[in-house]
Parts: sequence; C-alpha cells; structure tokens
Amino acid sequence: MAPALRLRLALALALALVGCCACAAAAAGRVDLWPMPASVSRGAKTLYVSKDLRLSTAGSTYADGKAILADAFRRMLAVVQMDHAINGSYSGLPVLAGVRVSVHSLDDELKFGVDESYKLTVPATGNPMYAQIEAQTVYGALHAFETFSQLCYFDFTLGITGLHSAPWTIIDKPRFPYRGLLIDTGRHYLPVPVIKGVIDSMTYSKLNVLHWHIVDEQSFPIDIPSYPKLSNGAYSYSEKYTMNDALDIVQYAERRGVNVLAEIDVPGHTRSWGIGYPALSPSATCQQPLDVSNDFTFKVIDGILSDFSKVFKFKFVHLGGDEVDTSCWTTTPRIKTWLIQHGMNESDAYTYFVLRAQKIAISHGYDIINWEETFNNFGDKLDRKTVVHNWLGGGVAEKVVSAGLRCIVSNQDKWYLDHLDALWQGFYMNEPLTNISNPEQQKLILGGEVCMWGEHIDASDIQQTIWPRAAAAAERLWTPIEKLAKDPTAVTARLAHFRCLLNERGVAAAPLAGYGRTAPSEPDSCIRQ
Repeated sequence: MAPALRLRLALALALALVGCCACAAAAAGRVDLWPMPASVSRGAKTLYVSKDLRLSTAGSTYADGKAILADAFRRMLAVVQMDHAINGSYSGLPVLAGVRVSVHSLDDELKFGVDESYKLTVPATGNPMYAQIEAQTVYGALHAFETFSQLCYFDFTLGITGLHSAPWTIIDKPRFPYRGLLIDTGRHYLPVPVIKGVIDSMTYSKLNVLHWHIVDEQSFPIDIPSYPKLSNGAYSYSEKYTMNDALDIVQYAERRGVNVLAEIDVPGHTRSWGIGYPALSPSATCQQPLDVSNDFTFKVIDGILSDFSKVFKFKFVHLGGDEVDTSCWTTTPRIKTWLIQHGMNESDAYTYFVLRAQKIAISHGYDIINWEETFNNFGDKLDRKTVVHNWLGGGVAEKVVSAGLRCIVSNQDKWYLDHLDALWQGFYMNEPLTNISNPEQQKLILGGEVCMWGEHIDASDIQQTIWPRAAAAAERLWTPIEKLAKDPTAVTARLAHFRCLLNERGVAAAPLAGYGRTAPSEPDSCIRQ
C-alpha cells in the first residue's frame, strides 16, 4: 500500500473514532476551546445566553473612545448566534444577561508585546447573571470575547443560545508575543476583502501578526507615492493596492488586535521593480537583484520605507534578503567595475546591500527582520536590532539566540502552508524552543509564523489552504508548553471541533484528514473529516 494511502486511511480511522466519541466527550464535559487557555475550571450547569446580551463597562478605567471594545462585542454576538433565528422562550431558564468588562489600561495603541492576558468568569447563579472579563488592555478583552464565543452553542430544541458547564473560570495569556501568518500578494493578487477575511479568521485562534509579503519578482502591486512608476510592475491596472487600501487593512487589523508587518524583499526577488524604473535592474537581460552600484536603488528603498512609515506603524519592517543570486552583479560590466573599485566580491556586495538597507529602515524608526540567509552569511555584521527569520530548517534558531539576536521560527518543513504534504500534526508538534534551554536565550525567540506563499493559491483557495493547519501552530504559540499535547492524536477531536466552528463562521477550513487543502473524501459529518 502506498504511504500516502496508508496515511489517509490512518487519519480517516482516527477521525471516525473522533466522530463516534464526540457526543460522549461533549457529555463528559470536554473543553472544546482552541487554543487551549492557560488555566480552565468549569462546573456542570447549563445556562442560556440572552438574545439581547448586554455589554457593561461600569467600573472600567478604559473609556473605549474608538469603540474597539463595542465593535468587538457586536462581532462576538454575530458569531455566537451564527445567523440562527433566536426565537425560543427563556421562561423558567437560567439566563446570562450580559458581559461585564473591566479594562485597566487607558492605552489602546497596539504595540508589540502588548499585554494580551485576560480573566473570564461565567457564573452559575445570580439575578441578573453577568459574565465578567478582566484584562489589562482592550486587546486582552478581545481575546476573552473569542474564548467566550467558543463556550456558546445553538440549542436547536429550544431555539436559543446555550452555554454548557457553568461556572467557568478561565485565566489566560499567550506563550509568545509574535504569532504570525504570512500572506503573499506578489505571486497572486488578493483583493482587500479577502485579506480582511484572513484577518478575521486569524482572530479565532488568537494569531496576532499578519506578515504581508507585498511584492516579489512577479509583480509590484502597491502604489508608492514617492516612486509611482513602481506599480507599473503590477500584473494589471486593477490588481494593485493604493496606500489608502494599505491603511484600511492596517486599521482593520489593529482594531482586531492584529499587527501588520510589511515586507519588501531586497535585494533579490525584485525583477518587477525594474518595469517602472529600469535603472534599478543591472541590465535589460539580467534584471535582478537590484543594482548594488547605483545610489538611486537606495533612494527608492528610502522612499518606500518613508511612505511605509506613515501607514505601517508596527515596530518591525521585513527587508527579506533571501535567495539572492548575485551573478548579475559580476556579469554586468559597469557593476563589476564598481565592485573592483570598492574592493568587493559578490559576497561583500550582498553584505553591503543588506546593511545599507537596514540603516535606511532604522532611520525611519523600524527594527528590522531579515530572512536567515543574512545571518548564515554575515550574522556578526547584522545590526543588533535585527530579528532573524528562520525558514530553511531546524538548528538555526539556537545559533541565532546564542549570538544574542532575536529570532522568529518558520521552518519550511513544518510551518510552510504551501507545502500541502505538511500535515497538521507536524504544525502542532513544531517547537520553537527546541534545543534552547537557557531562559535568557528563550526570551530572544519572539515566536513563530506559518507562511502562506502564493505561487499556487489565490482568492479562490487561500482559506482552505491556511486552515485548519495554521490553527495547530496557533495553539503551539499561545498555550503554555506544559499544557500542550505530547501526542497530537490527543487534540484531534478538539481541532476537528474547531475546524467545524470555522466552517460555521464562514471560513472555508479544509478537512483534517489528508494533505493540506484536501477535499472531503466522502459524504460524512464535518467532525469526522
């Protein structure tokens, strides 16, 4: 039997067992929350959620002047009710009348490392009964809303919303401050509503950084006011973003507790730049990497980052630096002459380019993220503000933190979503702190990121390629390590439940069984696929 077929049969058997046990597990009070909170206690009483559930902020320090909290509460109600008609009778039933939220900090700027902790309590008695959320910041309260929404279900017999297992006490905070998802609009354009849909889906598993790989060698789909001809490199007139579009995406994400990390990948992956400004390319026939010998190259980078700094307010900017084939620099006579005049070989020029780009980014107030090749080639020369983005494989993160630099983990064998043969079990078990035992070095691992590279996805299939595998990584990045399953089969039922919840919320999450983006193999229940 072929290995792939054996795998599908094993997964199908596991999910069949999940389906058979699902009702029994629910009756036994399984905690169907994703990601699993740091601390959970529960009771055995069923409550019913008022159709007119109220938000109370009495006693909260936070004034909610931007309506971040109020808007999030409305979104929570929508996903709790799931478009069902709530028309049953509450007569004689224990009813949860509202949610009382107390936020301590007045500051609602979404800074990196913002306190995302919360405490959620749901009582079993009282008149009226109110759930209580306590959080240091509004962003912790947003996570509490998501957790509360996952406690609720629609009671088809009564025609109202129920909540099992009260009283609840949930105390929670993230394990890592950086929990990312990369999208790639350089290979396929993604319309703004699609990007917003991805952001919404991220919040359901508490991911908090959208890494927007905006441009690549195939297309340059964003208007840059300082250098407007750059977007001549877009696929078409309509397949691009204005800076107002970018600002709209950033603000949409921030109101949901998600930061947007902008990436311009330099000096490689840049053929599209030369369509609008041919002087950026080494020659008409050798079009990338960017011309290291031309000061105009760095003026353009400076202009892009200047424009970005007005829109992308996240602490970091990503400058790429990966997969740089420097051969065009030595085969183009004027660049080869420049190299000789400056006493550089190709490797020296690569170092020079990355470090000069870093200085430009720092001048605009950014800390820098670069792909790991920069560290592998000249790690001792990188600015100390550099965060190294690991992607090629294991063993790099421990070297990065040993050198005193910060690191984000995205090793491609486990956390690349475009690798359809990378299964959710591998996403779940991929541990960012592997072989890093020193507590000070562990702090240098900011977190991790799953990467949805766009060569073979577009608006038609992005969500089912991301989910549910990204959710497996999301729990790894959120939940305390001591509460993570040592065997992924222990969380299969809970992840299957979450995948069905995503479907109910309109997110096209693919079945767990089989490879990424797989279709259902036969008619059956959502929880058994």
